[in-house]
Amino acid sequence: MSEKSEREGRTLGTITREECAALDGADPLAGFREEFALPEGVVYLDGNSLGALPARTPERVRQVVEEEWGRELIRSWNEAGWFEQPYRLGRRIAPLVGAGPDEVVVCDTTSVNLFKVLSAALRLRPGRRTVLGDAAAFPTDLYIAEGVTGLFEGARSALVAPEELDRHLDEDVAAVVLSHVDYRTGELLDMPGITARVRAAGALMIWDVCHSVGALPIELGASDADFAVGCTYKYLNGGPGSPAFLYVARRHLAAGPRQPLSGWFGHARPFAFEPGYDPKAGIGRFLTSSPSLLGQAALDASLDVWERADLGAVRAKSLALTDLFVSLVEGLDGIEVVTPREHARRGSQVALRHADGYPVVQALIERGVIGDFRAPDLMRFGFTPLYLSYVDVWDAAGQLAEVLETGEWRAERFGRRGEVT
Repeated sequence: MSEKSEREGRTLGTITREECAALDGADPLAGFREEFALPEGVVYLDGNSLGALPARTPERVRQVVEEEWGRELIRSWNEAGWFEQPYRLGRRIAPLVGAGPDEVVVCDTTSVNLFKVLSAALRLRPGRRTVLGDAAAFPTDLYIAEGVTGLFEGARSALVAPEELDRHLDEDVAAVVLSHVDYRTGELLDMPGITARVRAAGALMIWDVCHSVGALPIELGASDADFAVGCTYKYLNGGPGSPAFLYVARRHLAAGPRQPLSGWFGHARPFAFEPGYDPKAGIGRFLTSSPSLLGQAALDASLDVWERADLGAVRAKSLALTDLFVSLVEGLDGIEVVTPREHARRGSQVALRHADGYPVVQALIERGVIGDFRAPDLMRFGFTPLYLSYVDVWDAAGQLAEVLETGEWRAERFGRRGEVT
């Protein structure tokens, strides 16, 4: 019997590979797999870090390079709608985050956008000087909060665990910055509940939705969030370094908030070439500089796919895939499941703790199962419902079981330290 047929005949947990194939046959999202250019023989479980390439992206980027830029040249700022692109893409992302079409704009990076909205939040709460964040958040959020508060006299950044947030919400807190999904563990926070408590304390709520947008329905508007930032290169498949987006609640836009990066693209009359800065009305005041048109073109192509995807079905499959993976790997030698089991507390990734997680991940990558590692001992596996199948999950779990059983991760070439980016 071949290695492949042995694996196909194996039972992991309480389900067979054939039963997983039957689930794929009934999957309403199965057709979306053809929308992505996936390498043969690879099970890609790192879409929570960098999404796969949409099949239509190369043609869209070629069109911008060869036709809009190459043939039409500078005329494309008007004829191809380059000037309007940040707003148009914002309107396309808005339904994915539960926002109004005039509350989202695509621009810059997550870090730059957080700098802008956090600065605006501090200006909207004069007299309050504390920004609360999660010590376990992705470091860029912590670094930006530290940098912003350093520019405001008397301001400070304080780190607290989300479960201890309430006892730190006093009259000096201006804003709270939290990640909707913990990038390490995959834990999903209660956006409506936390936002309500923060706003009741008189502070402003800023959400980082990088690890949830495209993975599950987000309701920024219904949750009464004040600001949000997010990236597009993970579950949205915009490509490496693709532009980020920011959200500002309409009630704040009406008040005319000021952000500090007053570049020409956010000016009300950019071609008047006036010496003084007069910001645009609405979400446009959060723009700074000319958009990265090639990156935005790639995102545009990906959003063509997302406009046809049912987020409710995406979430249902995400939970089913992660449930399946957890059921297949729990009990494996040395493995601890870190991600919460409760659906309401889980994003779209599963984090496993193993004392030698780094070499285990390296061994899996050699076998064509691509996940990643975060120090000191977490193996992360992202589940992207549009292009991941139930059989993929079964195969990945089987490969992990074999790596652990054979001990091949102990090979010296894998080492014991480092990170898979």
